[in-house]
Amino acid sequence: MPEPRTDVLIVGSINVDVTAFAGRPPQPGETISGDAFAVQLGGKGANQAVAAGRAGAVTHMVGCVGDDAFADLATSSLEAAGVRLQHVRTVPGHTGIAHIRVYEHGDNDIVVVPHANAALTTEQLEQAFAALAGTARVMLTQLETPFAITLAAARLAHDAGITVILDPAPAVPLDDAIWPFVDIVKPNETEASLLTGIAVDSRERAIEAGRWFLAKGARAALITMGGAGSVLVTSQSVTDHEAMRVEVVDTTAAGDAFAGHLAAALAADLPLEQAIRRAAAAGAIAVTRRGSSESIPTAAAVDALLG
Repeated sequence: MPEPRTDVLIVGSINVDVTAFAGRPPQPGETISGDAFAVQLGGKGANQAVAAGRAGAVTHMVGCVGDDAFADLATSSLEAAGVRLQHVRTVPGHTGIAHIRVYEHGDNDIVVVPHANAALTTEQLEQAFAALAGTARVMLTQLETPFAITLAAARLAHDAGITVILDPAPAVPLDDAIWPFVDIVKPNETEASLLTGIAVDSRERAIEAGRWFLAKGARAALITMGGAGSVLVTSQSVTDHEAMRVEVVDTTAAGDAFAGHLAAALAADLPLEQAIRRAAAAGAIAVTRRGSSESIPTAAAVDALLG
């Protein structure tokens, strides 16, 4: 009898985040003083890999870094979270960079320069899936790498019987070909609005957006709405999931903490409703901390909050 599949496979971006903290955004042409600065691992793919790793899942990253000084920071930070890097490729040039500014109450703005992330190839994906299809239970991917790669990853995972979670961020119009390969799509309200054309400003509109994803072929839609919680829409039911009340400091990696812990919980065979609760706790903890990957909690921290 074959061993059960319990691993998480992350296909996506690896960046280094250069973050400045200030009380407010500067006006065009204005220089203001900040109160802190950080350089750390980021990128939606890498953040989600860190989250899955800290959640306790055996986690494999598929992505690219450059051959610059930032690559060492990125790979060492992933390894410190227990993420396996056999399928991370080094390519000539720069590692992906995100310039982040975080303001009072946790609001932020971000400029991402993809660099090495654009070098992820179908061949690299095929090699990873050939090696990991027997152990991976959940594949989590995003939209910070070329869409052709996202589509190929979803198809390969689907064909291998791996649960596919798509975090459609940053949101851009997508080819409908991807939806039949997606088991769970996890947009926030802004991303859901951009993808569906439905202004997601209420629970009712979130449900309407969720049904749009199902009509396209996705099997479940989990619309997150920050402090208003989330709504899970499937063909059988609609369920609401409350947010946990915390003091918001920095929202940069909250969605990634949520996604990675969700993937890890599902890989551990938790029911979806329980997995969402753990993911919500992880996101709640992340917003109380400054930074991107450094804000992502461990399974023990999630247990403590839920306990």
